[in-house]
Amino acid sequence: MVSTVAPNVPSPTEIAVLEILTGYKGAGRDALIPILQAIQDKVGFLSREAVVTVGRELNLPASKIFGVATFYNQFRFTPQGRYHIQVCRGTACHVKGSLAVLEALKRELKVDAGETTRDGLFSLEVVACIGACGLAPVINIDGNFHADLSSQKIPALVNSYRKQAAGN
Repeated sequence: MVSTVAPNVPSPTEIAVLEILTGYKGAGRDALIPILQAIQDKVGFLSREAVVTVGRELNLPASKIFGVATFYNQFRFTPQGRYHIQVCRGTACHVKGSLAVLEALKRELKVDAGETTRDGLFSLEVVACIGACGLAPVINIDGNFHADLSSQKIPALVNSYRKQAAGN
């Protein structure tokens, strides 16, 4: 009788994680953060599958790995949008109105900070400081700084990125 069960074929995420782990032979919990950073760099975020694979390979419970990863705000658990928007909420930006800019972005994109739009085009992140205080309020979209913003400027800015994505 021929088996109709497909062999266990690793997913692309599992393959990526296993490739990263080859550089950490014999590693234990002490290498967890660099491993998670490498996975996020390669895959873009920490999926449940990636965490389970790391746990299996390092003999650590997935709950412990999630506990470590959620402690640090550098780790993401959902994919970023094509355009990743960072809104500075540092002191200078706060004083100059970055909260209004953030609220305008949330309205325009229909997401909260830490989320990605349904179409995968934009992700929104609040950061403590971008280091461009003289340009306040400022946001960073994939390395492009947009300075001296106001809530009124947000719709046109977002639409310019939508047009860029559409190839117009």
